[in-house]
Amino acid sequence: MKIRILSPRTFWTANAIELFERAAFYGMFIALVLYLTREVGFTDKEAGWVAGFFAGFIYLLPTFTGSLADMMGFKRALSLAFFLLACGYGLLGAFQIKATAILSLGLIMLGGSFVKPIISGTVAKCSDDDNRARAFSIFYMVVNIGAFLGKTVAKPLRTEMGLQYINFYAALMALCALLLVTILYRSVDTAGEGKSLKEALDGLIKVVKNIRFMCLILIVAGFWAIKGQLYATMPKYVLRLVGEGAAPEWLANINPLVVVILVVPITHLVSKIRPVSSIAIGLFIIPLSALTISLSPQLQAITGLSVKIIGAVAFHPITVVVMVGIALQGLAECFLSPRFLEYASKQAPEGEVGLYMGYSHLTTFFAWLFGFAISGYLLDAFCPDPKTLPMAVQEQRLAALAGQAPMPEAYAHAHYIWYVFAAIGVFAFLMLLVFRTVTDWMDKRARREVG
Repeated sequence: MKIRILSPRTFWTANAIELFERAAFYGMFIALVLYLTREVGFTDKEAGWVAGFFAGFIYLLPTFTGSLADMMGFKRALSLAFFLLACGYGLLGAFQIKATAILSLGLIMLGGSFVKPIISGTVAKCSDDDNRARAFSIFYMVVNIGAFLGKTVAKPLRTEMGLQYINFYAALMALCALLLVTILYRSVDTAGEGKSLKEALDGLIKVVKNIRFMCLILIVAGFWAIKGQLYATMPKYVLRLVGEGAAPEWLANINPLVVVILVVPITHLVSKIRPVSSIAIGLFIIPLSALTISLSPQLQAITGLSVKIIGAVAFHPITVVVMVGIALQGLAECFLSPRFLEYASKQAPEGEVGLYMGYSHLTTFFAWLFGFAISGYLLDAFCPDPKTLPMAVQEQRLAALAGQAPMPEAYAHAHYIWYVFAAIGVFAFLMLLVFRTVTDWMDKRARREVG
């Protein structure tokens, strides 16, 4: 069936803008913790907190910047957003200074927080009720394409030119998006539809006070805390244990690839079961992904430093378990994400579903804020930055990567990191079962009282 677009030029321009913005963001984001540690000079712990605040608040701020965008008008707000993004990415790459890095990330966080509500609002306004779902399917496909391209480009930029050039690439993508906004984008009419900043803040306070809703948010945050390790832990973990020739940027692309291939058939498969059951399946799988990554010592004991796939292509054992673990993350996401909003909406008070769904992104806020912070401490304890180790240990590590010596004792328990995240996933799964039991009992009692 053909999708009816009310304003084709604006719709496709908005999608092109989103493509550039996602390519910029994910190219930078997959390398962020590496850049903060290697180039700027933050420790693993410091980089975890800095990246955690950045990643968390970029999901919280749209609640408030969306209100500002309504007041400014979408085109002016988008122009400001991409100006801030271009400046932020450029400064981040140009100056390897801690204070400048924090300022740059603040600009990126502020600019990026404008883009999502504006572009999604534009897509909604450019399609009618009958075609909105299909219009958003195009939009989310574009999001995934942009993310895939950004992470794909990041690897050769890191290895051939240097980490700072990933930020320059992101700045160029932001400037391309700014050019599209200036020349082609036309604002859509949102008069009378936005919320004031006070209304947004009042809504957030009301949602946080709802214990039932917040319990669900915090439980599902356990899922996203593990998913966030694609960016918080995996790049450093792989490069420190496999070597500079590894490609964590490309490994991260396995997740969206699995989601794109499987999300539609899996969503159809679970369409007849309760949303909470589908979420439970996702929460059951996600700790298995972390546990799989932890199995590299066992695999290496069997295969040595090379695992041949289909008898030809050889991978490091850590690369193999990371690939399988990331694929399992994508599989878990296919079960959880499509049904989460449906289930979360049922936890909202009657007549306030829209308000509560506007704050469903609090799952990612909590997950990435604390997931990145935990990652920094775990890396420091079990998979430390080689530069912080004595020279003799650094030399032994390099010899180990070449297969000429055992890995230093400092890295003997690196896989313990994934035990911690597996435990977080198991705890989240068990808490969901408790939550389902308690809320089912509460709902049944409420129905009896009404009856």
